[in-house]
Amino acid sequence: MTFADIINAIDGFVWGPVMLVLLVGTGVFLTVRTGFLPWRNLGYALKSVTSKEARTKSRGTGDVSPFSALMTALAATIGTGNIVGVATALVSGGPGALIWMEISALFGITSKFSECMLAVKYREVNEKGEMSGGPMYVMKKAFNNKFGVVLGFLFALFAVIASFGIGDMTQANSIANSVNATFSVPHWVTGAIITVLSLVIVIGGIKSISKVSSVVVPVMAVFYLIAGIIVILGHITAVPAAIVTMFKLAFSVKAVTGGTLGTITASLMSAARYGVARGVFSNEAGMGSAAITAASATTDNPVRQGYINMTGTFFDTIVICTVTGLAICSSGVLGTVDADGALITGSALTIAAFKTTLGEAGGILVTIGIALFAFSTIIGWEYHGEKAFEYLFGMKPVMLYRIAFALVAFVGATQTLDVVWNISDIFNALMAIPNLITMLALSGVIAKDMKEFQPEIALQKKAWKEEKLAKKA
Repeated sequence: MTFADIINAIDGFVWGPVMLVLLVGTGVFLTVRTGFLPWRNLGYALKSVTSKEARTKSRGTGDVSPFSALMTALAATIGTGNIVGVATALVSGGPGALIWMEISALFGITSKFSECMLAVKYREVNEKGEMSGGPMYVMKKAFNNKFGVVLGFLFALFAVIASFGIGDMTQANSIANSVNATFSVPHWVTGAIITVLSLVIVIGGIKSISKVSSVVVPVMAVFYLIAGIIVILGHITAVPAAIVTMFKLAFSVKAVTGGTLGTITASLMSAARYGVARGVFSNEAGMGSAAITAASATTDNPVRQGYINMTGTFFDTIVICTVTGLAICSSGVLGTVDADGALITGSALTIAAFKTTLGEAGGILVTIGIALFAFSTIIGWEYHGEKAFEYLFGMKPVMLYRIAFALVAFVGATQTLDVVWNISDIFNALMAIPNLITMLALSGVIAKDMKEFQPEIALQKKAWKEEKLAKKA
């Protein structure tokens, strides 16, 4: 057995049924323990994100506005998983995989709330006067014993390793491959551009990263969503049947093949397995990464920022992944093969779906989408890795991390990364274990703080209502 085979086997185990059950199970437990408050207050959370106040630093203390903190977290979250991951899930698990992606996201909303709220609650100010927080600080301060110190060290270590892999090299590789395939740009040219751009941005720290993210993330998301909706509208008559098929196959015990599925075989087990795995990979709920960014937000209450950050899972999976999935399923390209008889999957499948309505422009749009999504992931993950690195080694060597992170992107863009993909995938999954333990142990704190914040939500809703009436008067 080769080294690559061993790594592949480990990757399959850590992302196997046990991990997926732990991730979704923790979300289910927390949702019930909190009295379904994240679901009940989703409307409040979405309105908070779009409010003017979210774009200011007028309430509480922090480094960036609540909206900027969310956008930076989304920069790291919205990536190739929204385009490549969805296509892979549909090919491996059938159309029903999209339903399971959304089911996992519903419970992931609570997980995302919990980890982000705790990160703000237990954050601290570093020697530069900046906020430092995330699961590692929660573990160290909330448990206040050797167990917490060990958990914090492990999480930070896994996060640093994952940042270079899943957050840097693999993203640069995806950009270089897609740009080369569509525009024939050499990999080294793309790698050099990514390295220079990322270095210019990350050297400025969280304020620079958040400024770029606050512009790039909304623009790229709207840009991609409009294109995806056009594709769906181009096949609008096929959409109802596609949705019915998704629900049928999501819960079909009997394996189904052929027909509208082409060469794909679908069943409940495959739909659940690949749907949950790709959903978690896309929105990172339960991984703890977004919590690091949430800790930088200017806020007067951890619960308030928890609600704002939990909308990231909603936007990432329930909105963007759904548009990708519907475009693929309604366009009739799922289950088709290429000229060599191989099943079309990954970005090629999404490109094929977009081309059915938009022609060659569809391929260009998806390629640009992958490039923007993946680049935003690079700069967002740099901050995650930087804060984990700071936790382990202190402030002094942080600039070295920033420079190394930018240079490693060039390596990722110019090399074959099959083993790197799997290794980084493993450490990404390992981050979740100490984070899930922490959230479960502190579930009582989470539920208590949420319930105490309910009167504040009632007051805010009343203020919004009065403001609306005043405008009408």
